[in-house]
Amino acid sequence: MKQILFSGMIGLFLTLIGTPLLIKLLARKGYGQFIRDDGPRDHHSKRGTPTMGGIAFILATLIAYALTKVITSSNPTFSGVLVLFLMAGMGLVGFLDDYIKIVKQRSLGLRAKAKMAGQLIVGIAFAVLSLQFADMRGQTPASDRLSFTQDFGWQIGPVLFVIWALFMILAMSNGVNLTDGLDGLATGASVMVFGAYTFIGIWQYQESCANAISAGPACYEVRDPLDLAVVASALMGACFGFLWWNTSPAKIFMGDTGSLALGGALAGLAICSRTELLMAVLGGLFVLITMSVVIQVGSFRLTGKRVFRMAPLQHHFELKGWSEVLVVVRFWIIQGMCVIVGLGLFYGGWQAAK
Repeated sequence: MKQILFSGMIGLFLTLIGTPLLIKLLARKGYGQFIRDDGPRDHHSKRGTPTMGGIAFILATLIAYALTKVITSSNPTFSGVLVLFLMAGMGLVGFLDDYIKIVKQRSLGLRAKAKMAGQLIVGIAFAVLSLQFADMRGQTPASDRLSFTQDFGWQIGPVLFVIWALFMILAMSNGVNLTDGLDGLATGASVMVFGAYTFIGIWQYQESCANAISAGPACYEVRDPLDLAVVASALMGACFGFLWWNTSPAKIFMGDTGSLALGGALAGLAICSRTELLMAVLGGLFVLITMSVVIQVGSFRLTGKRVFRMAPLQHHFELKGWSEVLVVVRFWIIQGMCVIVGLGLFYGGWQAAK
């Protein structure tokens, strides 16, 4: 359990001290955020705020994980490394998109096909590798069965699993990306989900089928639950530290660098902890905001009318007169309730299996 504490504290410390250094570096180079002219007017004052801030918590998470392993003399696991690979790989795609937008002065960033290709390459690599590296009990980091609080149903096979994993990765990455429209909104919501996965990892470790004492009908067939908790704790601490500088008024934005990385990390944790469908509840705010865009686009194409004043959903409430801080806090409350319900379902699944 010391690993979980160390990774969270190191991640927090690194972003608290590292983010202002990154802000100065990005500001010196003039890497400022573009603001949409058709968005809420209050956002125009944010033009020029340093972006690509996701670099801070990506590096902090990687360093926190590595230092934790050195300090505790423990070995990294395939599950933990794969989630970090997915986070860093998706972050790299986002970084290229941000870099082209800011440095090359091309507002659209990466071409849509190039951006999708990058996400697919990283996602497919993660999905394929996650079905390898079986331990002594034959458990791989991921399973080719669907899961809610645990695996259930028939095996879907490696090909369908890769497609399913890609869907989750793309859905969560774009969900966090859409949520990242107000100061601190996506960061604060992500902190709550990473906190939930820290708890889930600890619980699965204590109730692991690999543990002769806890093995029983309710035990968890997860390859490396404790290390997944270490990764989740590092991410939670790193995002907490970043939130200090990202909350309103934000001194730095995470950009696609951060939002794609966070979405990838969330999907990776869900897949490796065998809680894939539970992620739709734990990350309920991301799902809600994504659905608002789907509804808006679908309604406009079918009827020519818009359901919301503006999508994603957070901007609809801004245009209704809510202040940015009010929207963020209320959406955080919604996300907090989603996490509570999700953890309740997780615990209920364990009780039902006993």
